[in-house]
Amino acid sequence: MKGALVPEPAADDDGHVLEFRLPDLGEGLADGDLVSWAVAVGDTVELNQTIAEVETAKAVVALPSPFSGVVVELLAQPGDTVPVGAPLIRVRNDLEVSAPPMAEPRTNVLVGYGPEAESTSRRGKATPSMASNTPSTHRAAATPAARKLAKELGIDLWFVAGSGPEGAVTVDDVRSAVPVTQPRTPARLGDVVPAPSNGHVTDGDGLIEPTAREERTPVAGIRKRTAAAMQASSRTIPQASTFVTVDCTASMELLDHLRTTKSFEGLTLTPLALVAKATLAAIAEYPGINTAWDEQNQEIVTKHYVNLGIAVASDRGLMVPNLKEAQTLSLRELCREISWAADTARSGNATPNDLRGGTFTLTNVGVFGVDAGVPLVNPGEAAILCLGSIRKRPWVFRDELAVRWVTTLGLSFDHRMVDGELGARFLATTAGFLEDPLTLLSRI
Repeated sequence: MKGALVPEPAADDDGHVLEFRLPDLGEGLADGDLVSWAVAVGDTVELNQTIAEVETAKAVVALPSPFSGVVVELLAQPGDTVPVGAPLIRVRNDLEVSAPPMAEPRTNVLVGYGPEAESTSRRGKATPSMASNTPSTHRAAATPAARKLAKELGIDLWFVAGSGPEGAVTVDDVRSAVPVTQPRTPARLGDVVPAPSNGHVTDGDGLIEPTAREERTPVAGIRKRTAAAMQASSRTIPQASTFVTVDCTASMELLDHLRTTKSFEGLTLTPLALVAKATLAAIAEYPGINTAWDEQNQEIVTKHYVNLGIAVASDRGLMVPNLKEAQTLSLRELCREISWAADTARSGNATPNDLRGGTFTLTNVGVFGVDAGVPLVNPGEAAILCLGSIRKRPWVFRDELAVRWVTTLGLSFDHRMVDGELGARFLATTAGFLEDPLTLLSRI
């Protein structure tokens, strides 16, 4: 993965007013939502001072100023979606501005996170690199999102005029190339439309308009990107699901015992941590579940490392930080890392590096009192495991009816890479580890 390119500031004719444009924030993102400004017109800013926060599909990123001076104009408002390369702010700098030397190669830098060579996981372990897809030389310049949309719609980019930086084709350019019927513009939040006597609000065409009794929430940032990712998941990934109901009484008893030991003192030991350990052990036996689909080369890429995603519900929407090289972690380390992942995501402090590069995901709907679920596979992964609620239920144990701790595990998988047999064997193996957790002793 390449880091973000920080564009050189553009200067006006007298060379004193510098224009900072939204840099490429990485992961092939075409835009970002401006969350807030940390400066105002007339403020003096220093080099590398944070001037704004921008929300992407991955995280809220603080933007440092690439130069010092006095702010003369803010070119976007909080809530605006700003395309990569679009101007954000103008700063007057009375020092002489010199052009960067052409001979020196630029360093790709993710804004706020330093040079790419220094990028490591939170524990200092390097994440194995992924092969990047190089665009064809005969394609017109376009953002990654625009190329993807054009491919889905069957549009030749050569015949689309670009309105982006340096003539690059944007998503809006691709959409405008498709003849569509524009929907009516809805009323804004707070607009009151007089209601007729029948209680319904209609216009002259008989269309129902929103009223003051309705609330509209703009979909932006994490929620917008999650919606797009899930739409792409359901549209492009042929998914199947399988379930197993598990007697996990022995696992619950093991957890109760471990909580009393010194090794787990001060840690939050939850069933999810043991499920994560069982999942990692099952992945080791069935590595075909930990794969990715390479569309360009029509290949299945098997990962011999596990970046375990943990789905976390936050105020900003669903976030999936992942534990790098999770196959190397002990149960105790998993407890610590899962707690860190949840706290970091909910507090909004997750970095792009925390959220990218996942290879397999765990989601826990049991915390909401739900028995089972059919999660959608995250694009770029082959499967996702869902943990349902763990309840005491009637169960046949040793040929007698007994009250046992029981849960349901659900596995959704990409059928291009994972067939029914592999999915079922993987799920049964995971369930077996939870039914008899002593079989995990050598791996804990």
